Amino acid sequence: MSMIWIIVGMAIVTYIPRVLPLTILEGKELPPFLQGVLKNIPYAVLGALIFPGILLIQPENILFGVIGAAAAFLLAAIGADVMLVVLGSIVVLSVYMLIG
Repeated sequence: MSMIWIIVGMAIVTYIPRVLPLTILEGKELPPFLQGVLKNIPYAVLGALIFPGILLIQPENILFGVIGAAAAFLLAAIGADVMLVVLGSIVVLSVYMLIG
């Protein structure tokens, strides 16, 4: 029974921050600066999640993660699709493992 209350509590705690902005800000226009900040949050969070993985994928060989990231950045910079970026970095790291 306590597990049910834990799940209900977690649902409420998760639901409130999602609903409050919708109800409080409904029909209101945010300042352009705040809109810009909010648009960049997903990129900042994604970077914070990915960067440690780049350095820690093989702790004894940091170059492995750096090469994979460089390949992904290069493919993304030339406009490759997300799937091609992922597959391309996998191929580059597979070749690096075969050579090294």
